[in-house]
Amino acid sequence: MPKSAKYLLIGSTEAYSGKSATLLGIAHQLQQKGMDIAYGKPLGTCWDGNQASEVDEDVDFVAKTLKLPDNRLQPTILFLDEVTIQKRVSGEDRINYGQALTQYLQMQEPELVLLEGPANLEEGTLFDLSLQNIAELVDARVLLVARFHSLLIVGALISAKQRLGDRLLGVVINDIPEDRLEEVKTSVQPYLEERGIPILGLLPRNALLRSVSVAELVHQLRAEVLCRRDRLDLMVESLTIGAMNVNSALKYFRKRRNMAVVTGGDRTDIQLAALETSTQCLILTGQVPPSAAILSRAEDLEIPILSVDLDTLTTVEIVDRAFGQVRVNEPIKVQCMFQLMDDHFNTDRLLTDLGLNPAVIG
Repeated sequence: MPKSAKYLLIGSTEAYSGKSATLLGIAHQLQQKGMDIAYGKPLGTCWDGNQASEVDEDVDFVAKTLKLPDNRLQPTILFLDEVTIQKRVSGEDRINYGQALTQYLQMQEPELVLLEGPANLEEGTLFDLSLQNIAELVDARVLLVARFHSLLIVGALISAKQRLGDRLLGVVINDIPEDRLEEVKTSVQPYLEERGIPILGLLPRNALLRSVSVAELVHQLRAEVLCRRDRLDLMVESLTIGAMNVNSALKYFRKRRNMAVVTGGDRTDIQLAALETSTQCLILTGQVPPSAAILSRAEDLEIPILSVDLDTLTTVEIVDRAFGQVRVNEPIKVQCMFQLMDDHFNTDRLLTDLGLNPAVIG
C-alpha cells in the first residue's frame, strides 16, 4: 500500500457498541466532502454461513450503502467462528495472517482507508488480528466506539489508552441517555481529554437506532406471519408482555410507543387493547389462533400478527436478545445515523488529527 494513504481503524470496547454504524456515518461525511475512501473488514464476524459467498454481512451492507467500487473494497481474510478457532488451536491453521493482511491491503491509492476492527480489544488475538495487531501492521490510527452504560466507561477508556498508546486518535461515546448527556459533556469529556483521550463525538441515545424490525423478530423467533406480511418493515422500539387484566393493560400500553406485545393466543381482550394503541406487532404464544375479528382489525390497522411455537418466557428472552444485538441494516436507520453523526461528530477534528486538511478536501 502506498505510504501516502492514511489508515483509520475503527474499533470498540465491546460488541454491539455501534462500531459499524459509526464507521458508516464517518464514511458518508467524508464522501460528502469529496474524499476518495476505501473500506475493509479484515476479521469477519457476521457471516451468514453461505460457503459460496464468503462475504461478511457488514462488508456487503457498507459497500452497497456507500456505493463503493470494487477497487475501494477489500474482502474479509478470516471469519471468526468455532471452526476457524478449532483449526488454529489444533495446529491445522498455521497461516501468517499479518502477512496476509499487508498483501490484502494492496490497492490503487485512496486518500483514506477505513478499516473496521474486531468487536473488542481482545478479539482476533489468536490469529494476530486483534485491534492492536492490525493497527501496528498497517500503521493505522484508532478510533474507539464505546457504548455508555455508566461512569465505568471512564476506566475502560483509560485502560484502552494505556494499551493503544499514541495510536488512539480518539473516542466516540455512543448511546448516552438524555438524562446523562450533560454530565458526560461537563465531567467525563474534560476528564478524558485531560488524559490524552480526545472525544470526537457524544451520540445521544436514539430510540430508532435501538429498534428492531418486525422482519428481524420473525427471523429470530421463527414465527409464522398470520397477517400483514407486507408490513414487516415496521420498527419495534420496546417489548411489552400482555399478561395482566385488560384495564391495567390498556393503561400500560398507552404509556408505550412502537411496541411488540407478547400475549397468549387466547387473550382476545389483550390483543384488541394492543391493536388500539401504539403497537407494531402482536406476538401470540400457545399455538391458539386469533379470532377472525382480531385478524380483521389487524389487517385494517396494518399491524402484523405473529404466531410462535414457544412459551412466553422463551419468546421474551429471544426478543430481548434481538434488542441487545441491534444492527443498522435498514435504510431508515442509516439515514438516522447519518443525521446523528452530522449533528454530534467532529469530522474536521478527525481529519486534522489524521493529517488531512479539511479545508482542502472537497
